[in-house]
Amino acid sequence: MKKQLVAFLLIALISLSGPVLAAEPIKIGAFFALSGPAAFIGTPTKLVAEMVVEKINKDGGINGSPLELVVADTESDPQKALLAARRLVEREKVTALVGPTRTDTGMAVKAYLHQRRVPTVMTVGGDPVIMGDRFGPFDWIFKSPQRSSVAVSRVYEYLQSRGVTRVGLLTASDGFGKDGLSWLTSLAGEYGITITANEQFAPTDTDMTTQLVKIRATDPEFIICWTIGPAAALVSKNVQQLGLTIPLMHCHGIPDPKYLELAGDAADGTYMPSTKLMAAEQLSDDDPQKAVVMEFIRLYKDVYQFERQYPMNTHSGYAWDAIMLLAEALRKVGPDDPVAIRDALRQTSGFVGVSGVFTLSEEDHNGLDTDSLIIVKVEQGEWVMQ
Repeated sequence: MKKQLVAFLLIALISLSGPVLAAEPIKIGAFFALSGPAAFIGTPTKLVAEMVVEKINKDGGINGSPLELVVADTESDPQKALLAARRLVEREKVTALVGPTRTDTGMAVKAYLHQRRVPTVMTVGGDPVIMGDRFGPFDWIFKSPQRSSVAVSRVYEYLQSRGVTRVGLLTASDGFGKDGLSWLTSLAGEYGITITANEQFAPTDTDMTTQLVKIRATDPEFIICWTIGPAAALVSKNVQQLGLTIPLMHCHGIPDPKYLELAGDAADGTYMPSTKLMAAEQLSDDDPQKAVVMEFIRLYKDVYQFERQYPMNTHSGYAWDAIMLLAEALRKVGPDDPVAIRDALRQTSGFVGVSGVFTLSEEDHNGLDTDSLIIVKVEQGEWVMQ
């Protein structure tokens, strides 16, 4: 009787803890900026990657095989990112990769990952990682954040809907800023937009008033700033200090409680495109993403309680989507053939993620359109969907 009771209790315990995955694990490399200037993005991205791997394994893994996440730190440095990628691929023998954190580090590893034929879903903002021609082949590189071109198109759609035709540009001189600038200038004509001024700044600059004064002199109806990190808050403060009444539009990398903290009341009245995470409660019930977004928020805030140390921002879902996209491909074709994994990623259609509904192709290794982004305005420290 005692033996039967023990056996019963063991079975009950196993059923409560989820399926037991005894098969060989599938190793996924994850390389993010866990130190250096981009660590404020990379560290919570790693936590989300671990969270989604745990969820996948609790749900049965990949056809009975658990995922194993092997983590490396890029130190926010392009050369260190390449060393991290080499270690994960050559020493750890990972099946695929997710990461890195910033466009510059993504470009540093792009050629190597193409040469080694490693399916990689990046979590970087810039488009060059999935662009060919002078940027090099992108056969093995995908990315989960919206393309800069999609974010620019969403901004221009919104401005066009408001009858805006004249904008001044203020962009960072790093890879992300240059990528944004190229799309802001090349797409403007499609939306009837005239660029009245085009000013740049270094991401480490602490005052952009000179550039803003030059932009003001050209009489734009909106100012568009394209940068990530603390520089955006400085621009908002400079706009306030100058007493400018011209509305300010930031890029899709800015919706973040840190921006609100750094900019203070200068954030009020600023606009930006955002993933739906930042205004989830304001989504209509028939939005196909709402259930996925709300589940992500529940896990992030209530179950894993990451919110306490890393308040959720527009970047928070990128690692979730990257790993989920890989998991979908691995379920279809298994872990043994890199070409099959790549092709399965390319055939993804209608996959509902945190950042949008993904439909990829051989030409489009991102698969998100402008409907994946909302425009939010900061009103009294809150994100209000426009």
